Amino acid sequence: MITLTLVLIIIFALIYDLANGWNDAAGAIATVISTRVLSPLKAIIFCSALNFCGALFSSEVAKTVGSEIASPEQLTLSTFLAAVMMAPLWINVCARRGLPTSCSHALLGSLIGSVIASAGVDALKAHGIQKIFFGVMICPPAGFILGHGLARLITWGFKNVNPKAGSVIFGKLQLVSAGAMAFAHGTGDAQKSMGIISGALMVKALSESVHTASASAQFQVPFWVRIACAVTIAVGTSVGGWKIIRTLGSRLVHLRRYQGFAAETAAAATIMANTLVGIPISTTHSITGAILGVGAARGAKMVRWGVGKKIVYAWVVTFPVCIVGGAVIHKLLMLSGLR
Repeated sequence: MITLTLVLIIIFALIYDLANGWNDAAGAIATVISTRVLSPLKAIIFCSALNFCGALFSSEVAKTVGSEIASPEQLTLSTFLAAVMMAPLWINVCARRGLPTSCSHALLGSLIGSVIASAGVDALKAHGIQKIFFGVMICPPAGFILGHGLARLITWGFKNVNPKAGSVIFGKLQLVSAGAMAFAHGTGDAQKSMGIISGALMVKALSESVHTASASAQFQVPFWVRIACAVTIAVGTSVGGWKIIRTLGSRLVHLRRYQGFAAETAAAATIMANTLVGIPISTTHSITGAILGVGAARGAKMVRWGVGKKIVYAWVVTFPVCIVGGAVIHKLLMLSGLR
């Protein structure tokens, strides 16, 4: 029997996917629009389609979110519901201010806070928490270093190429890199909501079963969950977060086409390398770090570090705010009678 709490988890998980799509749309769309390789409409259609395809690829991150952060047999459905209620709230607050905060960090922080409120710190699994914090620490610097290095390599390798010819070449190459970025976004980010829904389904199954089989052996992502999350994140991308696109595409640094290619390639590589081994990584912070890196390759003065500081501020405060928020919402759900 499907309970009200489970229905609410599915609804809010899909709302999170929508918020994720329009927030992280900037990562895949901003650079390709700002360099005028694609019009906004074409970029949205192109990236939405590849978001959908990426969402159907791999399930390692879903497994991490759904069964490796905490012991499912110690959780209740309200644990997952609190997480997917808090995360979109914080995403919306930051999006209204044009700050590209991490949807991933918002959800994971909310889930950690909800788990602590639900079952205590002991319910957290060290291995899963280590994966999360590795992803938190690695994504901005990895994006920066790869973007910076690739931009310098391109500058050196194409120094004797006519600027107009180079613009044409990288205009075409940026279609490939933007596609890779959109695919990587779908692969990494849609899996997080898949993990929430699948984890909730597993908790419900465990509560109804007399068997004590291990949670990891039972964890799976149903096909309908994959399709629902893939469609929803693609729709979210098609809506787009235009304030965030403007922040990443022009306010942070004015990008040339080769820089757009370097930033997208660096970010996509960072995301995919981590996603394939189950490390939940932030698309937003990967592309932000990469954009800062390629901008800095032309000189520190080319980057508007004041905007970068605001982004770093959102990065730093997201986890503590969402951990506390997830815990508070879980307590409120308990008082309301939702289990």
